[in-house]
Amino acid sequence: MHLRIRLSTLAAGVVACCATATAVLPAQAFAAPPAVTAGPAPTATTPAANTPATTPAATTPAAIAAAAARPAGLSTAGATTGSENLAAPAAPLSPALLSQTLMGEPAATPSAPVQPKSPAARAQSGAAAEAAAQTCTPADFAGRTGADLVAFLRSSTTDCVSALFTNGGTDPTIFKQSRMLTVAAAFKDLAAAYTGDNSTGILQLVLYLRVGYYIQSYYPDAAGPYTGELTAAVKGGLDAFFAGARWHDVSESNGGVLLEVLTLTDSANIQADYLGVYKRVLDDYNNSYNAIPKMVSAVNSVLRFPLWRGNANPNFVNAVGADPSLVTSLANFAINHKDLLSGPNAVLDTNAGNDLGRMAGSSPTVEAVAKPLVKQVLNAAPLLTADASLYVHTAFQATVYDNNQCSYYDICNLPAKLTSVVLPNQLVCDNRTIQAQALSAAELAAVCTSLRNEDAFFHNVVKDNGPIPNQYNKTVTLGIFANKTDYTTYSWAIFGNSTDNGGQTVMDPTDPNNRAANVMYQKAWNNSDTARVWNLNHEYTHYLDGIYDMKGNFTTQTSVPDIWWVEGLAEYVSYSYRATTDTDAMAQAALHTYKLSTVFQNTYGNSDTTRVYPWGYLAVRYMLEKHPADVQKMLGRFRTGDYTGGYAVYNSLGTSYDADFDAWLTACAAGACYAAGPTALFDTSVNGATVSVSERSVQTGPGQITSWRWTFGDGTSSDERNPSHTYAAAGTYTVALTTTDSTGRTATTPASVTVTAAPVALPNCTEQRTDAMGRNCSRTGRAATAGNTDYLYVYLPAGTTTLKVTTSGGTGTAHLYYNPGTWASPSAFTASSTGTGTTQSVTITNPTAGYRYLSLYAVTDFSGVTVSTQF
Repeated sequence: MHLRIRLSTLAAGVVACCATATAVLPAQAFAAPPAVTAGPAPTATTPAANTPATTPAATTPAAIAAAAARPAGLSTAGATTGSENLAAPAAPLSPALLSQTLMGEPAATPSAPVQPKSPAARAQSGAAAEAAAQTCTPADFAGRTGADLVAFLRSSTTDCVSALFTNGGTDPTIFKQSRMLTVAAAFKDLAAAYTGDNSTGILQLVLYLRVGYYIQSYYPDAAGPYTGELTAAVKGGLDAFFAGARWHDVSESNGGVLLEVLTLTDSANIQADYLGVYKRVLDDYNNSYNAIPKMVSAVNSVLRFPLWRGNANPNFVNAVGADPSLVTSLANFAINHKDLLSGPNAVLDTNAGNDLGRMAGSSPTVEAVAKPLVKQVLNAAPLLTADASLYVHTAFQATVYDNNQCSYYDICNLPAKLTSVVLPNQLVCDNRTIQAQALSAAELAAVCTSLRNEDAFFHNVVKDNGPIPNQYNKTVTLGIFANKTDYTTYSWAIFGNSTDNGGQTVMDPTDPNNRAANVMYQKAWNNSDTARVWNLNHEYTHYLDGIYDMKGNFTTQTSVPDIWWVEGLAEYVSYSYRATTDTDAMAQAALHTYKLSTVFQNTYGNSDTTRVYPWGYLAVRYMLEKHPADVQKMLGRFRTGDYTGGYAVYNSLGTSYDADFDAWLTACAAGACYAAGPTALFDTSVNGATVSVSERSVQTGPGQITSWRWTFGDGTSSDERNPSHTYAAAGTYTVALTTTDSTGRTATTPASVTVTAAPVALPNCTEQRTDAMGRNCSRTGRAATAGNTDYLYVYLPAGTTTLKVTTSGGTGTAHLYYNPGTWASPSAFTASSTGTGTTQSVTITNPTAGYRYLSLYAVTDFSGVTVSTQF
């Protein structure tokens, strides 16, 4: 159902108190982070016959239209993947908002359906040129009715019809019921003989019907009423479609059509009539679908629309109560397909958990059936395991929609429970509470020291006169996760942040009951931030800026174009405080892409990440160095809440500083803005699965660079100055260089590389012994149980310049070790690859002749692994 929905707003947060002692204490000694207070399960109201049921949603009309128009991936709180870019500071998301935004699409979904044209369209002269020239506006449909409308739709592209989701509101009359009835009748005719693809143009008809329901929900007066006559007509087409056999086809051509037809059952608000269809979709799914993106999306359309939104429709709820087998299928799907949680289609499984947790609270009758199944799913997906995302999604929806059973589920105060398990290492650092997943006591203390010292640095930069009156949030929690995966899995349910980012600050300084939070995670390669906490000082600067510089909440603070200051200050303080060169900013300075007057107009809407972050840093640094009086004048306005006046300070400068800024950029890029000590710089080139690096680091001030340490993002590393590395699998990896100078100072710079081809499969090794490797060959079927080691060896002839050892395939986690002198093991090796899974790689340059030793150590049981040696 795609309609305008009023957001429910539920209160979140508890009054936080200040701890002044600094000590490492057990987790239970601390108050829980802000609790997400869930209200009673939403009450479904009976919709009018022509109006889809309403549910809490986190979408604007444009966002709903975009989701409706195409099976595109969403940036959601529960997404399994996400950007490394930072997110704008924001207030915590409410439970109602989080609840809806959890529902997402698989990452493998194509951006839009592309289907064959109808026979009539193919018969037309110049059909391809006509399709390319289609304007896809309501005017193209306005004069068409009856058979003419149907023929035009069937000859249109799916993109053309989908465009009406966003522009159809300019003339809602093209979706009056009389037109919808004509299209519904044509849909029924084609559905009766559905051939498993879109060769007849049936998809365009379905899309038109879906757009009609969407537009009519926004513009009911202009589009006119939809009555039971239309519902019956659409149901007739759906019944004819599902009565056939070809909708079961597991194919890309069927998947694109099936996706939209299944969603139409929800758009028409007749979910109660298709429980058997939904159940079959869930029961039939198997992993063979994963190679067919549109079939995956078709399955997900059931999870994302009717099984989610139908819970607000009494007819659907009553039907499920009368036949709860659908609830059982949903729980079985969640449990039986947990293997999806580690892949690109993880949202299929977490969406099943979302639906089950929500369905449990739809009525007492359904709750009685769903309760033990929710518990079963929770027990099957323990925290701190690869299955934990299923637990968190299921539990969160149960707290929102079935909170009266939280004791039975053992999820009362879910944020506190997750914190105690996932963030057990805690430290009170003055007004800061650091809650960490993997920081040691020493690392917690180091983070505390870093933040304490940053306070003084920040105040010296902005020259404030103390906290802004009536800005609350005088305490702050820092949630620090061990890695990106765990950040994505847990943080949103604890702190109410979005996770499609590299960290976020959530706070509302105007709310006395809100406690600010900086949420972030560690990166293994990151030697530039204290305790490898990515963006530690950047996010903490946002907190300080919101207390000392920017009066009001974030909406008020960004009511004018001031993102150059908000994000630029966070970048400037982070890099300057850590005495680290902002290499991205230096690269941008050399390009002279933007004028200062342009950067002053930055908003999150008109700027990409390059313009927001590196150019924000450059603008702030320039203004602080060259025009500090202007900065103070601006901040004087911001601190009183006069954002219009603060904006006028720099907007009135016009282009007067542009020429000086441009000259300053030249000097900056030439070295004037480099931090003292080493700056790690390098270029990369990719050839198939191999990346080569070219180091060009610079030293500023006394000393010289003495060592280079590379990590390649797959568990391997090198101390060579300019190594090359071959990956065992195609993908995107982070290459990071850490340089160290003669005074002990270090600098780390990362770069992302994408390798597009994995190594060519090698023939089987022919040596008689099964533990003997050879030149350019492989051994398959390697296996060991957890804690044991699979030993191998290889003889290298004189003149060998490079030995590459790779492992791939199979299941489990096996670490690869190499030793030139004795049997390799986790305690005896000179090179290793210790990433998660079975894809590992080590490269040895200039080895001497003789026997060399390899091993696969079973971190968990592994089997079916292939080991290859190349030299």
